[in-house]
Amino acid sequence: MSTLLPPTPSQTVGPFYGYALPFAGGGDIAPAGHRDTVTLHGHVYDGAGAPVPDAIIETWQAAPDGSTAGAPGSLRHDPVTGAVIGRDGIRFTGFGRVATDADGHWAARTLAPGPHREGAVPYLALVVFARGLLHHLHTRCYLPEHAAGLAADPVLGSLPEQRLATLLARQEEDRVHRFDIRLQGDGETVFLDFR
Repeated sequence: MSTLLPPTPSQTVGPFYGYALPFAGGGDIAPAGHRDTVTLHGHVYDGAGAPVPDAIIETWQAAPDGSTAGAPGSLRHDPVTGAVIGRDGIRFTGFGRVATDADGHWAARTLAPGPHREGAVPYLALVVFARGLLHHLHTRCYLPEHAAGLAADPVLGSLPEQRLATLLARQEEDRVHRFDIRLQGDGETVFLDFR
């Protein structure tokens, strides 16, 4: 006779991970000194509008040519000590992981993404890990130059303009964009559900 067990409850994702997941140069996705580097930065806010000082943001994206393979070995280890020394600074990996600071701020240096398939609107996929979340959250960041194509997207095009605006980075200066993430409440970022 089989006995059905109740599902195991989810656990919050933090703050226990902070010592192991961030790595040296985690936000340096673009090769060092690349002339087309863009900076994407912002804050993570909770439902009360307070900054979240212990969140982790992962970024995943296509390269400017649309390829999604990334470079192998972005998490290099020191051959003597075994310590993680980060990416090599030469190859584009398409992946980054950064922790927010005490003010809830995060930043990544990357290259503008290209379309991963014909007709797709380029974006950066972001995954948010933070205290109090039972599951990480998925969202997207679109650069201002790609905003016009969002209306054609079958899912995003159906969002009200105010909600769609939560997925658009705001250009602050040449090659610097701001993208704040609001976990809930007024101006909550649109989060995607993958099942």
